[in-house]
Amino acid sequence: MLKVGILGITGYAGYELIQILLKHPCIQIAEMAGRLEKPTPISSIFGQFKKRFDMECQVFEGASSFGRSCDLIFLALPHKVSMAMVPEFLKAGKRVIDLSADFRLKNAASYAEWYHEEHTSASLLPEAVYGLPELYQDRIKNARLIANPGCYPTTVILGCAPLIKHGLVKHEIIVDSKSGISGAGATPSAVTHFVNRYENFTAYNIGVHRHIPEMEQELSLLAGSAITVIFSPHLLPINRGMLSTMYLSLKSAKTQDELSAIYQEFYQDKPFVRLLDKIPQTADVRETNYCDIWVNLDKRTNKVIVVSAIDNLTKGASGQAVQNMNIMYGWDETLGF
Repeated sequence: MLKVGILGITGYAGYELIQILLKHPCIQIAEMAGRLEKPTPISSIFGQFKKRFDMECQVFEGASSFGRSCDLIFLALPHKVSMAMVPEFLKAGKRVIDLSADFRLKNAASYAEWYHEEHTSASLLPEAVYGLPELYQDRIKNARLIANPGCYPTTVILGCAPLIKHGLVKHEIIVDSKSGISGAGATPSAVTHFVNRYENFTAYNIGVHRHIPEMEQELSLLAGSAITVIFSPHLLPINRGMLSTMYLSLKSAKTQDELSAIYQEFYQDKPFVRLLDKIPQTADVRETNYCDIWVNLDKRTNKVIVVSAIDNLTKGASGQAVQNMNIMYGWDETLGF
């Protein structure tokens, strides 16, 4: 049994990790810790685990005192927190899957620009593997440090990757994305307050969302040259789920059948990508690790419209982290789901 630790247990990602790992036949959750006043059974934090999983969650007192019995550590921590701890875990011989944004961007200056803080472990950025299994499976296998992708970038990169990789589209992409409230995390705010969200729909952080450089970085690597993303995120009055619509301009004429064949070939051996002949909806991916994708040729404008949908807490966070773990240890990607 692989012994794993989860640090940052009180948020939605921590909860979702437990839900998945409890079903995994090769995993033992050995340690858990969070910002708590005293050691607390996880079933007292999340009542759903009562009589299912009553393991005590420890008070986090520093990286040096956590994870000693673990082979792998999941970090379900806020942005800007993980980068101070990862070096200690790696030095202790642990493998790490970080669900924050701290190791996703390869350029420390870009991190400082978008996250407004200097990166304190910049020397590890070249080593960190961007954990999108559909693109980087071979690198994930041997990685010590996985930077688990953001939820919006997962929908956008998977939706656009076949077109970008084959050089079929121009290098400016318009993205319209919508997310459930859980994407904002568990800490309450005026934005996520029920009264402000119920029967309400709004855009936010247009042009300045922190996921923009992550999308541009990975799509540019696929293209071999710079890609620009015009990104408009929106907040839906639902708990979980995410749907993105991408608009891409073709360089030359293609048929619908040609586009469909390109996507089928690109994702033919990817178990968590489902290619649809109808527009995806969030209800169909809820509490799953699937990304549903629909690609459509708009002949009138010579544009491709791609729609992708995921559960932001599963394929957009904890499910993808477990998928990465499965690859790291040579197991079937779908194990535990």
